[in-house]
This record gives sequence, C-alpha cells and structure tokens, in this order.
Amino acid sequence: MAQVRYTRNLFLRGICIIYLFAFLSFYIQIPGLYGDNGILPARTQVDLKARATIFNKLKQKPTLLWFAPYLGLNVEYMLDILSLLGTVLSFAGFISQRFCIAPIFAGLWTLYYSLYQIGQTFMWFQWDILLLEVGFLCILVAPFWYPQRGKPSTPSDAVTFWTVRWLLFRLMFASGVVKFTSDCPLWWKLDALNIHFESQCIPTPLAWYAHHLPAWFLRLSTVATNNIELVIPILFFFPIRKVRIVAFYLQVLLQICIIATGNYNFFNFLTICLCISLLDDQFFYKRKFKNDKSRIINYLKTLITILIYGKVIYGTYIYYNLRITDNWTIQSNIAFTKEQFDYVLSRIVTFSMFIGLASLGLTAVDSIANSIMTAKGLRNKITTTIVTLFYTIAVCLIFVISLVPYSTLHPSTILSKNSTMSLQLKQMHAKVDHLHLANSYGLFRRMTGAEGRPEVIIEGSDNIEGPWREYEFLYKPGNVNNSLPFVAPHQPRLDWQMWFAALGSYQQNPWLMSFTYRLLTGQPEVLALINNVESPFRDRPPKYIRASLYYYHYTSWSQTTNAWWTREKVKEYFSTFSRDHPPFLDYIKKMKVIQDKPDFKVANEPLKLILDNLRSLVGKIEASLFLWGIFTAGCTVIVTGYSSSVSKKK
Repeated sequence: MAQVRYTRNLFLRGICIIYLFAFLSFYIQIPGLYGDNGILPARTQVDLKARATIFNKLKQKPTLLWFAPYLGLNVEYMLDILSLLGTVLSFAGFISQRFCIAPIFAGLWTLYYSLYQIGQTFMWFQWDILLLEVGFLCILVAPFWYPQRGKPSTPSDAVTFWTVRWLLFRLMFASGVVKFTSDCPLWWKLDALNIHFESQCIPTPLAWYAHHLPAWFLRLSTVATNNIELVIPILFFFPIRKVRIVAFYLQVLLQICIIATGNYNFFNFLTICLCISLLDDQFFYKRKFKNDKSRIINYLKTLITILIYGKVIYGTYIYYNLRITDNWTIQSNIAFTKEQFDYVLSRIVTFSMFIGLASLGLTAVDSIANSIMTAKGLRNKITTTIVTLFYTIAVCLIFVISLVPYSTLHPSTILSKNSTMSLQLKQMHAKVDHLHLANSYGLFRRMTGAEGRPEVIIEGSDNIEGPWREYEFLYKPGNVNNSLPFVAPHQPRLDWQMWFAALGSYQQNPWLMSFTYRLLTGQPEVLALINNVESPFRDRPPKYIRASLYYYHYTSWSQTTNAWWTREKVKEYFSTFSRDHPPFLDYIKKMKVIQDKPDFKVANEPLKLILDNLRSLVGKIEASLFLWGIFTAGCTVIVTGYSSSVSKKK
C-alpha cells in the first residue's frame, strides 16, 4: 500500500489556505455586496422576524445566519461573524497540522455553505461550488483527531484520498469536453487563445504580452491545453506512479500559466491542491533500491512512461495535423470531425466510469486487506477493518452520486437512459444536490469577445445634457491608460459580474439597477467596491446615471503610447436614470433594496463595536495585499515554529 499520509497532510493544509483566501475575500466585500445598504442585501434572504422554529427556518434555507438573534446581531454583522470564524479556523489549519482534522473541516464547510446560501448572483461561480465539494471531501480525508507523530498511514487514507483524484479527473476532463461539445468555432479552429487573453474577465499584465505571441504559437498552446484537459486526465488512474507524476507536472504547468495571465481568484490554486492527489509520500524523498531487480523494474516503469507519453505526442501529431513549415513554425489544424469526436466521447465517458469504478475497487480491496494484515492484535484488526469499511462505503456512495452529473457530458451514457438503475441514482443525487456534494463542471465553454472585449461603462452627471463623467472600477478595464492588475487570490465579485453583465442586457442582470441606485444615493459601502480615488463624484453623488457598451482591444505591440487598451463605443447599455424616477424607484422597492426601517435591531453593542473597529482597520488595506499579508503572516508563524522545534532538539 502506497503511503499517502504526508501527501494527504499537504493537501489538507493547502485547502486550509484556499479557505483562508475565500473567507477573507468574502469578508472584505460584505458591506458593499450584502450589507443593509449593499447591492443585494442579505436580509432579503433570511427574515429574522419570521415566527417559526429554528428547525423550520434551517429547513427553509440552511444557513447559520438564522442564529443572529441569539447573538444580538442582525444579518450583516452575522455575516462578519461567520466569515471571521471561517478565517480563524482555516488559519489555524494552515499554521498547524493539529487543526487539519475532520471536525474543523466540517465547520469550514458549514460556514462557507451558510455564506453561499445568501450569495445570490455574486456567488454563482463554479469555483464556489467546487470549494464546497472539496471541503466536504476533506471531512472524509482528514483524520478525526490529530494522530501521533510518526504514526504511519491508516488503511482508510488511500480510499478517502482517492475521491480527490476522481474529482480532479471530472473537473479537468469536463473542462476539456465542453470546449468541443459547445460547438464554439474558436475552439474548433484552434483560435481560442488568440482572443482569450484579451477577452477574459480580469487579465494580468502578462496577458497583454501573451496576446501578442505569434499566432502559430497560440494555436499550438491551444492544442496543448486540449491535450492536458482531455487526454492526460485518463492517465490519472494509471497503475504506474511515474505516469501519474508526469500528469501532475502537466496539470500544474497549465494552472501556473493561467495564474500568470488571468485573475481567477483561488480557483487555480485550488486545482493545484487537487493535483496533489496524483502523488504519494514516495514523491517527496529519494527512493533507495533494495537490489538489482528493483532497479530493473524501475527502468521498465520509466520506459513504459516514455512510451505512453510518446504515444500521446504521436496522437497529437496525427489528430491535430502538426506540420513544420518552411519558416520553422508549427502549423496545426484539427484533423477530426465533430461526428468523430462525438462518437469517441460517447465511449470514453462510459469507459472512464468503469475505469473509475475499477480503480476505486482495487483501492478499496487493498485498503481492507491492509487493515486486516497490518493491524496488530485482534481488537485493533477488528476496529481498523470496521473503520476502513465505513469510509469505503461512504466513498462508494459519493462516487455513485457523482456519476449523475458526470454522465451529462454525453447523452448516450448508461445513466442518461431511463433505466431503473439510472432513475434511482438520479433520485439519490437530487436529494443531496442542494448540498453541492457532486457537481458538473466545464470551464471556458464558449470563447467570448471575438469582435472585441465588451465592457459596460457607467457614467454620471448633474445635468441630463452633460457633461458625463465615468466611474472607474478597481480592477476591471475602464480607463485605457490604467495598468492591468494582479489581484488573485482575491475575487472582486462586483468586477466579475460587470464582465458577465457586458455579455447580456441589464434586464438579464437586475442587480445592476440596485447598483445604480446605490451610486445615485452615494452609498459609501458600495462606493468602497469601486475606484474612489479617481471618482468624479467623491463629494456628492450625481443626479443622473447612464451606461454604454464599449468594445475594448489591446493596443498593438508597436504602439508607442502608454495605453493598454483602445476602445470604441458600440451602443447605449441602459438609458438615463435619476434617483427620483418613479418606475425606477418602484423596481428597487420590489427588489427590497430600499429599507424603511432596520429588519432587526442590534442589541449586542460590545460585539458590534469590536466588529466595526475591525472592519475599519481592514478597510484601509487593498484587498489582494491584505490576503497575501495574512498568508505571509501564516508562513512566518510556521517558519518560526519550525526553527524553535529544531533549536530545542539541538
């Protein structure tokens, strides 16, 4: 049995770091997004004055916010409490392995799920439900209590840690599949990366340079991306560990490239943590061969690994029609049809289900056998075997439930048919679907921005005739001369939603009306989410607000100006609104944005004072710097603790 204790511990501490980033990023934005004077007040999601038992309230909407009255707080302050509690628990797990235990992860999952319940459109992202799914798996993967130092892996470690690898497979494979099944012409023509760096939500400074790479290289990079997401995940379950290690490096390489060129908050860091499941403890120390036979076996495994990845390269050469041109560039074109891809996909999806089942079965049998063989004493054998069986059954249930969303990748899979078994599995999945224990994924399904990057530009004025002056955001493109930011792992959720709003209409994004109303009233909590330094309305709000749709393009490589973008106005996004416009006010009232009186009076004044002072201190620091500052503090604590332990040993 491969030892995975050190690898598992590394994974768990990594997830604590992700939770830390997620809770801190959410906490910073609470007043502007979900406060009583925010864009989408959380008080509209939970009525604290409702006359119902706490059980019925939790059944209606499972969130810890219902306990706010017991602390003498309203919904907004309770959000602070939940976020800060999540921050403390995740920071504890980050700096000490003693806190990477199942009860802590159960608490972290419950806290984040409580926030997700009231998050509305600002938390409807794949990385939020991914964190919920990963967080639930950590409850199984983590030990129930802190084990003694030097204690080897328990037999159940391998089978619980396997669930992380299965999730990684579903995430990456589905992300590769949807690029082709969406019928997006840019993916089929291998031109997706030619516009991706320009059209993505919040590009980094390196994205500008990546956009200007040679077209042939970007097409080749698209081929590499397709392979890493579509082909390599099948090798996650290959029995030879060297094959999995190469797959680990390829997956991490892809995530690092995405981190360098795009601000996707904690998502890519979370994916890297999932990639740890491809390793075992042997990866972290040099292996000593007992005899020549072991060395020969190792050489054979290396040869098999080379042959497998050589086959992948050869397949890429054939199916993407790679050719070296006269000017020493590499030409690439997809050499298979949509019908051929659909035919292969229908078989690969079903085949991968059986591969996953076989891998889980072998891992479970190995774990149960080791629980019987390695435990000393009859009592320990019985206890260890029962525990291993319990975890094996739980993992099997999770695997079976996960097959339901995974089977949606192709309509001809076994579970897509209305058989008795498939209907029963779908019913099982439906019962726990609201908990997001097993989700469907698929990133960059369709590439947007072929004609230009759409951006909504909001303007204000004191006179309906003008002059109109623009609002600047903190991170999304606006002023063409403003530099591009590095903001991950923080997610500015308002900036992200502005990107999605530009892809549709304001009727499809009703939260924009609430945002507009907050700008017209000069609400400081909402103004803190945008660029107040360059705001034209710092002293008082404008009388009128309007929005226009622009198309943005990167400046050319040869351009001598300091501008990052060029832009052109396309059309009006929404017409002029004023604060006293009756239809506008009626709409805002229907959204319950306007509050006649406080929904719940804050009775706990000492706790309120503490939370207000803490909020005031945090608000003085730029969000991404604050997150990295807390992370650096955690690293300092770890290094200091390690140095102290070494000194004591000496």
